[in-house]
Amino acid sequence: MSLPPDTSTAPAVSRTIADEIDALADPDFMTSLARGLAVLRAFSDARRPQTIAQISQKTGIPRAAVRRCLHTLRQLGYVDAELNNFALRPKVLTLGYSYLSSTPLATAAQPVLDQVSRALHESSSLAVLEEDQVLYLARAATSRVMSVALGAGSRLPAYCTSLGRVLLAHLPQDELDAYLERVELHPRTEHTITDKARLRQVLADVRQNGYAIIDEELELGLRSIAVPVRGAAGRVLAALNVGAQAIRVSREQMVDQFLPVLRQGAQELSVLLP
Repeated sequence: MSLPPDTSTAPAVSRTIADEIDALADPDFMTSLARGLAVLRAFSDARRPQTIAQISQKTGIPRAAVRRCLHTLRQLGYVDAELNNFALRPKVLTLGYSYLSSTPLATAAQPVLDQVSRALHESSSLAVLEEDQVLYLARAATSRVMSVALGAGSRLPAYCTSLGRVLLAHLPQDELDAYLERVELHPRTEHTITDKARLRQVLADVRQNGYAIIDEELELGLRSIAVPVRGAAGRVLAALNVGAQAIRVSREQMVDQFLPVLRQGAQELSVLLP
């Protein structure tokens, strides 16, 4: 199975810079901090060291400012460099760990995911919606069903994933309208829905049915099903899914066998959430 290159990182970083520009009139907004965070995020999904020029191109930040950000990050131990090639250091993990270790959703998820995976003998994941993408908080992998490795902190487009469609389907109407206005629906496979009117209808069905199934839209040979995870007030806070090879698990099996287990797992998580 092959996965098209993930082009989702650059738009996410660009939106950060756009937000920075919009906030320049705010006297409390720290442009330097925003730029430093954007530089860190420019390393996302990069499998090799990055140059100042590459980071500048990804973020839209001038090279001189990128150089100063990298110098500071290197002094603080978050970045290392060999000649003009920069790479993240393990210390960066401490930034994300603070969230994962203090959030009830993340800390409670792993036992539930493990239980779901043992029951279905398939990999399961928990994710939230973050800047038009699904951000993985936890995962229980029984086998690798995708051509890319997924774990806490991984991101994928929301429009063509079961996790993302569940989360999008439960957005307030104005937020969903804004999302559909700005998002570009790139075809990941020949099955990917790229028509916004059709996607809107699919999301309406997901909201009504209470689950989403993705059938080889993200990657050929991959089928997945997801359900919402609600907090005490009934608001959807996350989504829980199971993915499997399409050749082994049919859509009917996902609904008949996987869906009840997923809903039970989502209910167990909901009890622990505010």
